[in-house]
Amino acid sequence: MAPLRRPRFALLHFLMLASACAAPAASSPGPSADSSVMPSAGAESFPVTLTDDVGRHLVLVSEPRRIVSLAPSNTEIVCALDACDRLVGVTDFDDFPPEVADVDDVVIAASVDVELVVAAEPDLVLAAGNEFTPTAVIEQLDALGLPVLVLYPETLSEVYADIELIGAALDRRTEAAELVSGMEARVADVVAAVAGSERPLTLYEVFHSEGTTYTAGEGSFLASLIELAGGTPVTGDAQGVIGAEDLVAADPELILLGTASYDPSLADSEAAIETLRARSGWGDLVAVRDGAVIPYLHDIVTTRPGPRIVDGLEALARAIHPEEFE
Repeated sequence: MAPLRRPRFALLHFLMLASACAAPAASSPGPSADSSVMPSAGAESFPVTLTDDVGRHLVLVSEPRRIVSLAPSNTEIVCALDACDRLVGVTDFDDFPPEVADVDDVVIAASVDVELVVAAEPDLVLAAGNEFTPTAVIEQLDALGLPVLVLYPETLSEVYADIELIGAALDRRTEAAELVSGMEARVADVVAAVAGSERPLTLYEVFHSEGTTYTAGEGSFLASLIELAGGTPVTGDAQGVIGAEDLVAADPELILLGTASYDPSLADSEAAIETLRARSGWGDLVAVRDGAVIPYLHDIVTTRPGPRIVDGLEALARAIHPEEFE
């Protein structure tokens, strides 16, 4: 894998999340918070009719055995439901669980290769919404007769709903219910642990280049996670961009460098602080002056809306309130 591909893909993934509530794709009716599962003849039988996150209806006449996943989060859900062996196509950014490394890539450098998808002969394609999988690609796959479910969760409850949706598609309803139940219990533990703590104004840096900073978008998935973890998020616009003047005006008390997950030069706390001091205007921020800058090495699990999102929430809470987890 080329060394620069990972941060670019991570930024793209985040931008999809950051724009979730403020700017849904114009071509879709918007994600559904209550994606429904309507079995035709009994809870455990096929055919089954599914409604995905953009309101599309899909009838599966039999249990899918060959699955193509067009997003790492979808892949992780499939594997968490003990169906990894059904995957016949994934993205070149899929990195968990390790066995997906042996599955053929059909998304390369964030571009879907439709010919490779067709060659994989899938009986279910799991796409991503809000142009993460381009609408034109979804329409092309539809025209070719491939069954496509589009997933685009904007909240934790919608991550749970998507796990249950895929569970219904794969006849893994029991496994999905157990997975969701475990995730909900862990989230409740985090919320309880930070309930009595102060809520520092927290900037989560997803990406910074040439004076432009990307952080949690207003009303975004990431902003909601920071709140659950006991922080008050500094937010940018719908795409997560925060201007230099707005950043100085916000004056965060704590800075989490998600960028450090991809830039080794930011992994050391002292080096990270010096890097931030060198940026125009950043040296006067309270967090930089006080040394409240944390190289945050859990960006993938924090910004990838799959089963490990609770790992990300727990990591956020430990970073924001380490005293509550000693």
